[in-house]
Amino acid sequence: MAALTRLITNFRVVRRAACVLLNYRNHAIQNPGKWANILYTSLASFTIGAGFCAVPFKQADQLSHDSLIKRAASLVTDSSTTLLSQATLALIDAITDYSKAVHTLIALQKRYLDSLGKLSPAEEDRIWQVIIGQRAEVNDRRDQWLRFESTWGSAVKLCETAAEAAYASGAEHASISVRTNMQVAQAQVDEARKLSAEAERKLAEAKVMEVERMSQRVTSMENNEEEEVPDAYLRED
Repeated sequence: MAALTRLITNFRVVRRAACVLLNYRNHAIQNPGKWANILYTSLASFTIGAGFCAVPFKQADQLSHDSLIKRAASLVTDSSTTLLSQATLALIDAITDYSKAVHTLIALQKRYLDSLGKLSPAEEDRIWQVIIGQRAEVNDRRDQWLRFESTWGSAVKLCETAAEAAYASGAEHASISVRTNMQVAQAQVDEARKLSAEAERKLAEAKVMEVERMSQRVTSMENNEEEEVPDAYLRED
């Protein structure tokens, strides 16, 4: 519905611009100054209304190309910074959620190891099913993290391009501003990555402990089985 409304609006703008161009063609000879101003204003309205440009061109005849390019470059840096901010927030939240899921998995595994030999097989199976579900949660959170990581990387590249274009057009302040925002975003993401790296380190340690405890349990069960075998069955004829 929104797309249809936009299409109708754009069509009306195009029709209006066409009418203006037709009138300009018919009357430009009679009053060229008046119709030149109308043409500038209408074409600017058409460009903005159709969504092709966000630069205000109502006074385009009074601005140089350098000034217009500088304004456009500033708008690009602003929009690029907005994208970077949103992508950074999404990425940090995704990394944080992943870290929380990993810590929850570590706690479940520790509880399971501590309860070995103390719970019934049914109780152990229930805890194990919870662990399996949490592992799936960790994988889902990691996939989400990687997806936002890709978006964030694209936003960084876009900001780099926008900063270069702004500097080349003479908009030094806009270029410096977007590069400063890039540095802040990078620092925030690096801090979040440190938390996730620490969580993964603890998870690796928990896995090693799990393997050791399970190996000890198997060895203990085998020793118990040997002790329960009567001596008569162990003697040689």
